[in-house]
Amino acid sequence: MKFRFGLSLFMALLASPVAALQLQGERVQGGLVQGQLDDVDAEVRLDGEPVPITDDGRFLLGFDRDAAAEVTLQVIYADGRREQRRLDIRQRDYDIQRIDGLPDKKVSPPAAVLERIGRESEQISTARAELQKDDNLYAGIDFEWPLAGRISGVYGSQRILNGEPKRPHYGLDIAADTGTPIRAPAAGVVAFTHPDMYFNGTTVMLNHGLGLSSVYIHLSELAVERGDWVDQGQLIGRVGQSGRATGPHLHWGMRWFDRHIDPRLLLGPMPD
Repeated sequence: MKFRFGLSLFMALLASPVAALQLQGERVQGGLVQGQLDDVDAEVRLDGEPVPITDDGRFLLGFDRDAAAEVTLQVIYADGRREQRRLDIRQRDYDIQRIDGLPDKKVSPPAAVLERIGRESEQISTARAELQKDDNLYAGIDFEWPLAGRISGVYGSQRILNGEPKRPHYGLDIAADTGTPIRAPAAGVVAFTHPDMYFNGTTVMLNHGLGLSSVYIHLSELAVERGDWVDQGQLIGRVGQSGRATGPHLHWGMRWFDRHIDPRLLLGPMPD
């Protein structure tokens, strides 16, 4: 009897790390999963790459547009024990549009602005490199719509212009009247602003912590400055069509480090 009780206790101890690891969210291309560990001193790795953890044991896993069908999650506990899980990632089909016969200037930017584009891309890259320094900003994956409007562009779609594949659409487009308020869908720190980028126009980037960031482009007006803390629902700017945009709308993009996340997967129904 004593032996059976001792064996049960031993087996329970062996199983405890597994029970302590919790995952919440869609395991799908473009998806974001939140993890929780009771062991706050554990290490987490996704496909061998280290994943930051908050002081209370939370972490994120992000899956890019073209993520593989299977990834490996590894947890190394403080006492040396290891847990490894294979996570199946649901694959998606994306809308691919082929348009031929366009003038060259409609396919590629003119040479005169390439230097400007490169300089602005470097500014964005520098801002993103700072994101991992604020892991404990993270407040959760409870995101809200930044505004209500017509969905005019979806994550993952791609155009092939004159046979040349262009960059996939990494975000969610919401059409609305110029001047419509845009509110922070989650709390964070303003990591970057720019009044007039060639492609993006007026731009705001928020750092939500744990490598998670969101960007809002084509704005007509900024309501925040770099370094500001914003609460969920706080005004950050207004809808416009600055940069390369054919009409007033918000392009909302999200990243977990260098992996593009689909904002729509984090939201409930569009508000009235």
